Amino acid sequence: MATPELRAIEWDGTQWDDPSEDKLYDLLADMNLRFRFVIVERPRQQPVGQHYMQVYLNDDFSYQVEYREGSAERHFQAHVPAQPPIIGCEPVARVLQAWAFDRPGWREALPWSHWQEPSSAP
Repeated sequence: MATPELRAIEWDGTQWDDPSEDKLYDLLADMNLRFRFVIVERPRQQPVGQHYMQVYLNDDFSYQVEYREGSAERHFQAHVPAQPPIIGCEPVARVLQAWAFDRPGWREALPWSHWQEPSSAP
């Protein structure tokens, strides 16, 4: 079986090979405070496991979005504030879909900064 171009992984480990744009949207729309994250990876790119975008739903219903392109120096994050219910995950879904299908504009869509490990309180 051929390695897919994309693989989406849900919070519980369920995997979707070569998900459509609609499937990516649905995965984000189904997130809630119990099922908080989705990872979309490019399993064919080397080093394996180092090319991905992931979305995490925070307690306040804002989103933490990260992407990585092979090394720690190419690992970025952005925060997307909570959206009104009518908008929902749309802004994040557009960025994820554009990244997944190599469309221009996703890098400019969010205020990316280098990823830093969250500090823990003493």
